Amino acid sequence: MKRLEHFSMGEGWHLRPAGGATGEAYVAEQGQQKIFVKRNSSPFLAVLSAEGIVPKLLWTKRLENGDVITAQQWISGRELKIAEMNQSRVAELLAKIHQSQELLDMFKRMGNRPLIPGNIFRALQTHVRHKGMDQGSLQQALQQLEVRFPNLTEQDFVVCHADVHHNNWIEDEKGNLFLIDWDGAQVADPALDLAPLLYAYVPEESWELWLQAYGRTPDSSMWYRLWWYRMVQSIENVLWYDERGEVEQAANWTRKVEQLLHKGSGAGN
Repeated sequence: MKRLEHFSMGEGWHLRPAGGATGEAYVAEQGQQKIFVKRNSSPFLAVLSAEGIVPKLLWTKRLENGDVITAQQWISGRELKIAEMNQSRVAELLAKIHQSQELLDMFKRMGNRPLIPGNIFRALQTHVRHKGMDQGSLQQALQQLEVRFPNLTEQDFVVCHADVHHNNWIEDEKGNLFLIDWDGAQVADPALDLAPLLYAYVPEESWELWLQAYGRTPDSSMWYRLWWYRMVQSIENVLWYDERGEVEQAANWTRKVEQLLHKGSGAGN
């Protein structure tokens, strides 16, 4: 508990780790009361809470060392299962997030600049070359990505969650749906969220129906952007697992790269 060793919830409260990759999240308990406490949470948590995207924000406190502690309502719920990601309510909540002008304005005021496809590509290309993996299917994939970057205008960029894994979708005991863990949020093409979600969880024959629930009638531009961002994600995962020596997972993502190459950029048509 050393990360919050100088923070006290008050008499009778006990902190215990809530898990997660950052080690910054805790459960605070006092008798039957339970709340979720996090250190240096997303700075626009208040907006997310007000719009019903995350569990209700209860209070915020700044510590002497500059850290900010937030407390949220504890949800006695469950993570969505993989099969449930095909539901229209998932599409509707993601659409609500992507359409939130308040979220976008706040994010921009904080100085965050949009993720430009060209910049994404150049960073990925540099990483692949640095690893000495610019050959075979990865090299072919980079060549395909470079042929045409997604064509976007300033109005196309939205606030993206950037980690739409099914474990981050939480349903409470009343059936309300939330999307949690906003630490990696970005201003980007909405396809940054849509591509991994659709490719991982929604049968391809259901994509058009899912996107209609999201509020979009897919066109050739949308299909291409979904393919482009999924290819980027697949290459990033090859590199990530390779760096950790997880050979089987790296090989699995390499096969996904090859499948996308075979399918071509008209995926979804």
